[in-house]
Amino acid sequence: MNFSSPLIINFKNYLEIAGEKSMELSKVSEQVSNHMGVDIMVAPPQPSLSQICATVKTPVISQHVDFSKPGSTTGFVVPEIVKSYGAVGSLINHSEHRIGSLDSIRELVSILKNLQMVSIICVRTPEEAGTIATFNPDFIAIEPPELIGSGKAVSKENPSIITESISAVAEKSDYSNVICGAGIVDKADVESALSLGAKGILVASGIIKAESWYDKIHELASGFKAQSSR
Repeated sequence: MNFSSPLIINFKNYLEIAGEKSMELSKVSEQVSNHMGVDIMVAPPQPSLSQICATVKTPVISQHVDFSKPGSTTGFVVPEIVKSYGAVGSLINHSEHRIGSLDSIRELVSILKNLQMVSIICVRTPEEAGTIATFNPDFIAIEPPELIGSGKAVSKENPSIITESISAVAEKSDYSNVICGAGIVDKADVESALSLGAKGILVASGIIKAESWYDKIHELASGFKAQSSR
């Protein structure tokens, strides 16, 4: 499975995507992806994973998985079960759902790799990015927590965080790619992050809170097209 430069939409647990709204947003994402030719992944709330995987062709990922085995593990989000729904990968270690143990993150990357699923590990700093790179996940998402949901993109507020993360990852891994999150709200934010060397974008409230989901996803996707044409 190869997603070289994805736009990843994290639905989180906003009320704007409650109930059937998660399906609506997934279908809109699929429409834009087909129209623009941009790889889009969606990360809906866990209860809607199975239904959305069965309905749209857009790649669906989990917002989180636990380092827990199938069987008597009530309440945990088990990678093998997530895959059985049709999900192609998962976010891991998001700032809003941190995993305290580096060993657990390493094991989760290994499990997802064995399941042929995409691993997207969220980190807060370039130093953390370098550490996680030794595990060889598919993507490392740099997201300074103070900018998440702020509307202030890291690519503008502190672009060195992106370039330093890319350098730190490159020193430790020739496999993992860095993507950029936190505060992404418009086309310029996307273009700026990609021009700095990021291989993709992770976005949540910038889309979820928009008046028109189609228009906002189309705008952000156009940032990928503009950068690729340069």
